[in-house]
Amino acid sequence: MHRRNFLVRSSLFSVGSVLLPSVSFALETDLKFGVQLYSFRDQMAKDPLGTLEQIANIGIKEIESARSTKGHYYGLTPKSMKQACEDLGMKLVSGHVHLDSDFDKTMEEAAASGQDYLICSSMPSDGQTVENYKKVAEEFNKAGEACQKMGIKFGYHNHEYEFESDQGKVLYDVLMDNTDPNLVHMELDLGWVVVAGKDPLDYFKKYPGRFPLWHLKDMDMDKKESTEFGKGGLDIQAMMNHRETSGVKHILIEQEEYASTPLESMQHNMDFLNNL
Repeated sequence: MHRRNFLVRSSLFSVGSVLLPSVSFALETDLKFGVQLYSFRDQMAKDPLGTLEQIANIGIKEIESARSTKGHYYGLTPKSMKQACEDLGMKLVSGHVHLDSDFDKTMEEAAASGQDYLICSSMPSDGQTVENYKKVAEEFNKAGEACQKMGIKFGYHNHEYEFESDQGKVLYDVLMDNTDPNLVHMELDLGWVVVAGKDPLDYFKKYPGRFPLWHLKDMDMDKKESTEFGKGGLDIQAMMNHRETSGVKHILIEQEEYASTPLESMQHNMDFLNNL
C-alpha cells in the first residue's frame, strides 16, 4: 500500500474509532424496544387502533398489553389485537394479567393472540411473609407448567413491596429461590427495584439469566413515581451495559406519570435510548 493511501485509511479508521461507540449499541444487539401499554392506558381505552399507530410511528417494535376495563386487549379480540400490531410492524410479545379463577380463559386468549409471555402483574395473595411467598412460588410453578403446555411462558412483574424483608430474608429473593427458572420467567421492573433501595445489577449477578423481560422505567426518587429517561435515579447506561448478564430479551418501556403527554414522554425516552 502506498504511504499516502495508508495514512488516509489510518485517519479514516481513527475517525471511525471515535464514532463507533455512538452506533455500536444499535449494531451489536437485536433488541427491539417495546412499550407496556399501561403507559397509554387512557388513549388505548378510547382509540386502541389509532393509539397503536402513533406508538409504531415513534419506532416502538414490541407491545405488552395490560388488563383494562375492556379486557386484556382494550375491547379488541386477541386475534384482532395480534393483526393490528402485525399490520403496523410490531409484535405483541406479552401481557399483564391476574392469576385468578379466570386464568384458564386468560391462557386461551393469550394463545389466540400469539403472544409469548403471560405476566402476573401483582401478588395473588396478601401477606408479606416468607410463608406466603413460598406458597405463591408454588402457585407460580403450577401456572408456569400450565402455560408451558399451551406454548406460552409464565412470568411475574415486581413492584416495590416485594423487596421488603421477613425473618431476615428479602421476600423477592424467596420468590426467586423457590420458583423453577424453566417455568417462571421474571420481568424485572428496574424502576421499582431502585425505589426499594436495591441495585438491579446485584440481582443480575445473583440470578444471571433469570430476567428475560425488563420494565425500563426511570424514577423520581423523591416522589417515588416514574419520569422521563435521564431525569431520575436509574442508571440506564449501566443497565444496558449489563443486559447480557440479566438474560433480557425484551426491554419494555413503562411510564405512568408524564411531564406533558404519554406520546411526548415516550418520544423523549426513545431518543434517549437511541443516543446511548
